[in-house]
Amino acid sequence: MNYQTFQSHPDLESLVKCYWTLEVPAETNAQRQRIVPDGCIEMIFILGDDIKRYTSENEFIVQPRAIVVGQITEPFIIEPTGYVHCFAARFYPFGFANFVTRPIKDLANKETPIEQLFGEKTARELAQKIIQATHTKARIEIVENFLLGKFKNKRTIDSVVKLTVDTMLETKGNTSINSILKEDLTKRRQLERKFVNQIGISPKQLSKVIRLQAALKLLLNQQSESLTQIAYESEYYDQAHFNRDFKEFTGINPKDFLQNDKMLLSSVFYTED
Repeated sequence: MNYQTFQSHPDLESLVKCYWTLEVPAETNAQRQRIVPDGCIEMIFILGDDIKRYTSENEFIVQPRAIVVGQITEPFIIEPTGYVHCFAARFYPFGFANFVTRPIKDLANKETPIEQLFGEKTARELAQKIIQATHTKARIEIVENFLLGKFKNKRTIDSVVKLTVDTMLETKGNTSINSILKEDLTKRRQLERKFVNQIGISPKQLSKVIRLQAALKLLLNQQSESLTQIAYESEYYDQAHFNRDFKEFTGINPKDFLQNDKMLLSSVFYTED
C-alpha cells in the first residue's frame, strides 16, 4: 500500500488541506474497509479498478470515477474490486463550499458525481485531464488550475466559521461552542446555520469528529497504554463516552480497531496524515 500526501498551492492552502494518492495492489480476497470520518470533504478521482460502497450489509453501488465525498457521520464502507489507484484533493471543513453553489449538507454521507456540482462538460474535461496526466505533479497542477478558476467568483470564508473550526482543530475538539461565542445564544444559532450551509454538519458533530480523530491518532501511534488513558487524554468524560462516539462513527468498538482488517485503510490515512 502506497499512500502519499502533497501540499497545496499558497493561494489555496487555507481551503485545501492536501492532495493525496493511494495505490494498493489487487488482492484475491480484498476486505471491505471502514472509512473513519475526519471532518474533511474530498474530491476523488478513481484511476484504477472500480470501488464499491456498501449501502447495507449485502447491497452496494459502484462509485463513479470522479466524485466528491461529503462529511461522514456514520459508518462508510467500501470494497476494492482490484487494483486501487486514486488521486484526491482533501478540503478543510469550510473549504469546499467556496467552489460550489449547491448546499454542502446535500453531500453528506455519500459520493456525489462531480458533474452534478460543476456541470457535465466541465466535469468531463477535468476528469479526462486527470486521467490522461502521466504523474501526480501534473494532476495537482490540473486540479489547482481548476480550483483557482472556480474560486475567483466565489464567496470568501466566513470569519466566524473559520475561527470556530480553527479553535476546534487547535484544541482537538475540546472547546465548547459557547465558550468560543462567549455564551451568545443568538450567535450560536447563526453559527449552526452557517455550519450546515458551509460545512454540511453541525458544530457539535464536527467537534465530535475532530476529537475522535485525536483519539484515533493516539490509538494508531500507540502513544497510550490503554483505552482508558486514550479517553482521558482526549478529554472524554469516561471510556464509555469514548466507546460510544467511536462506535457511532465507525460501527465498531475501539478495542477491535487495530485487530480488524477492515480498518487497514483508515489506519494508513490517519497514522500518516
